[in-house]
Amino acid sequence: MYTRRLHQLVEQASAQGFDTLALVPGPNLFYLTGLSFHVSERPIVALFPVDENPIIVLPEFEAPKVEQSPVKLGVFPYTDENGYTVAFQRACAALELAECLVGVEELGMRLLEARLLERYAPGCQFLAAEGVMAELRMCKDEQEVAQMRRAIAITETALWTTMHQVETGMTEREVATLLKLEMFRAGGEGLSFSPIVASGPNSASPHATPSDRPIQSGEPIVVDCGATEGGYAADITRTFSVGELDRELAHVYGVVRAANRAGRMAVKPGVSAEEVDEAARAVVDEAGYGEYFFHRTGHGLGLEVHEPPYIIAGNERLLEPGMTFTVEPGIYLPERGGVRIEDDVLVTPSGGESLTAFQRDLLPL
Repeated sequence: MYTRRLHQLVEQASAQGFDTLALVPGPNLFYLTGLSFHVSERPIVALFPVDENPIIVLPEFEAPKVEQSPVKLGVFPYTDENGYTVAFQRACAALELAECLVGVEELGMRLLEARLLERYAPGCQFLAAEGVMAELRMCKDEQEVAQMRRAIAITETALWTTMHQVETGMTEREVATLLKLEMFRAGGEGLSFSPIVASGPNSASPHATPSDRPIQSGEPIVVDCGATEGGYAADITRTFSVGELDRELAHVYGVVRAANRAGRMAVKPGVSAEEVDEAARAVVDEAGYGEYFFHRTGHGLGLEVHEPPYIIAGNERLLEPGMTFTVEPGIYLPERGGVRIEDDVLVTPSGGESLTAFQRDLLPL
């Protein structure tokens, strides 16, 4: 698996004119090597030249991890006592990086690592390599999809267990804390992100932070959560209520549910990402709530919670089997409340499969 990925990396990087890719700890490095490191004041950079074996600069005490990787990496270690400059100097010299075109992670590399490479590879040029890695990671293999299925099953179990414990008067923060606990109880490796629990007027903010606001009867509760398994993330949103919603919010719920279904039904190979967005958005527009649906319909999902492909107007990228992303239309009425229903979808050779199975009918608590 890793040999295939490295071969594809070299092909993609060469086609785009890169001499080397420089990756820092995070999902891209994990994808290529299976290695995970904490990001800290100690810099770690793995260098993947197109014509030589990859190497990594890292603290000496992290070196044993590299021996466990299925990928053979040359190691340039350093100690806290001696510092990291000599190790970077040796690594850059070994690969003759001076004057090279180096692909870097625009959203991941810090100024710390960039300055070290510039110092010891004079004349090197940096260009964003997100496109290279996106092409490698966008279509998941069977093992990756299996990890996502497990993460989703864990999340759905925890969500069901948590929401059946919610009562009027509990705070958003209490519910979010309970949800975290239930995801670990259900077998979660970690959290995709800190859960969103937003009730009443707070639910009109798509990325609200759980507060000490008590949950009240007859108002929407938007819950957005996900567990991880094997590094792969789930991302599910459902909207609940303690008691019955008022007539308009109940109607809004029905519109969002229909928009979610329209988006999922539009998924198949050869359809563009923006067509899926349009399918979901058209339902909301027709119901007269278009101005209250103000974010994209979805985003790619895998080792990161947000990654390509993005399901948004203007993205003409054609869907391919193995792509995984969310479909999550929402309507947010200021000062009143919001509704969002989010599913995780897999593009199959014949259409689309919802990896999430949690019920989409409004679930009164």
